Amino acid sequence: MFFLADLKEKVLSNGQGKNKQGKKLNYNNIKIIAFDADDTLWQNESFFREAECGFYTLLSQYGAADKLSKELLRTEVENIPLYGYGIKSFTLSMIETALRLSGNKINAADIGEIIKMGRGILGRPVILIDGAEEVLKKLSSKYKLVLATKGDLLDQERKLLKSGISKYLHHVEIMSDKTPQSYKKLLKYLGVEPQCFMMAGNSLKSDILPVLKIGAKAVYIPHSDTWIYERVSCDNLKNKNFTAVEKIKDILNLV
Repeated sequence: MFFLADLKEKVLSNGQGKNKQGKKLNYNNIKIIAFDADDTLWQNESFFREAECGFYTLLSQYGAADKLSKELLRTEVENIPLYGYGIKSFTLSMIETALRLSGNKINAADIGEIIKMGRGILGRPVILIDGAEEVLKKLSSKYKLVLATKGDLLDQERKLLKSGISKYLHHVEIMSDKTPQSYKKLLKYLGVEPQCFMMAGNSLKSDILPVLKIGAKAVYIPHSDTWIYERVSCDNLKNKNFTAVEKIKDILNLV
């Protein structure tokens, strides 16, 4: 594992809009630009982290925060094939972790508190990342824009509605997971070849590497609160179709 600051230093040291060889990428053939949603267009992970802090306080008698964090992450990862991503999966994983660590002795009131923590995330406002709407507005006049995200369907639809950005989008795709196969399916539906498609997002694991594997272009926009499960080694980023920027508005300098 590595720190985000180290990652940003490594990928951004190549120069804005340049690949590993220092050559400026050619975006002239791009027809469709897709954006991730959570922590790319709007804030998300910080709300989960706040809920986690409450969870650690509630279960403090069963271990320190670092131990509880590791146990919760293990449960979340094990449950992804069953529950997928999002608030519901997160809440169920908190309950399961609490039951395991307490030897099934945690009381009903505390389980109720955990459920309340999960429901509380659903009530949080949708806060757009600085510059996100400006970028979408400007690019929508030149490209077809797509929202390509994963997570709980109802929650993502809720956030999209509250965000007010639907008017800039040609298509919305809410995936159960982001894999090369998922992106191939999306491109087939959109009727676009990989070399004419670009994905922008804050997750190397979900937004960048799968897209590069199918021959499309990808732009990485680091976010300080990216979930640890979505972080991968930057050694995997040696690809001519990859570039990194510091903030979403920098995309306007690329295309």
